[in-house]
Amino acid sequence: MLTIDFSWFPMQTGARCLDVGCGEGRHTLAAYLRPGVDVIGIDLSPKDLQTARSRVVDMEAFEPKGHITFLQGDATRLPFPDASFDTVICSEVLEHIPNFITVIEELVRVLKPGGRLCVSVPRAWPEQICWWLSREYHNTPGGHIRIFNRHFLKREISRAGLHCYYEHGAHALHVPYWWLRCLFWREGDQHGLVNAYHRLLVWDLLKQPWLTRWFDKLCNPWLGKSVVMYFNKPLPTPVDGHVRGDE
Repeated sequence: MLTIDFSWFPMQTGARCLDVGCGEGRHTLAAYLRPGVDVIGIDLSPKDLQTARSRVVDMEAFEPKGHITFLQGDATRLPFPDASFDTVICSEVLEHIPNFITVIEELVRVLKPGGRLCVSVPRAWPEQICWWLSREYHNTPGGHIRIFNRHFLKREISRAGLHCYYEHGAHALHVPYWWLRCLFWREGDQHGLVNAYHRLLVWDLLKQPWLTRWFDKLCNPWLGKSVVMYFNKPLPTPVDGHVRGDE
């Protein structure tokens, strides 16, 4: 299930897209299906990258016209020149990284002027309840090490020179699952309530029934587990016939 709404994140034919912290590749693969888009997914985890690569063959039935590559790499030191990509995705990543400001700087650095960036993080108040319910939830190696206030994060990205043009919530239906999962952390999906709610989420994913879709749409603005923000990088401003920064 995608966190990004690609109707707010358009890509033109021939665009280059980078998915930073791509994990098992859900957004990388979705971008690959855009007409003629070349996409790179980068992540630290060899295991997740192996899973992502194995899923590329499933996309061939849709006859994508672009190219897809998965690379191992560090979000704080992206191995790409400045202004390399038309679009950059960073979904559910910043909450895992101690030096998130450096990651933001790297995202902005590799984005072309006129390009678009999409960032998502867990919404603060549902995330705070998860932390209250389970210490293990955020102490797990590789887990969440901070809770973001969305206004703070938007301000930090804007200070790097980008403009936020839209934001929304996502995955409201998933919030009760994570509260249950944290409440019964040791039992995990073996607990009856957790298992039952997990089956509900799978059913919703496969069937897309109107009732759960209506619930998600109604609750996403205030309950959605993820906050998703879309930014653009302004083009250089002409000054007296010259582009600022030419000199």
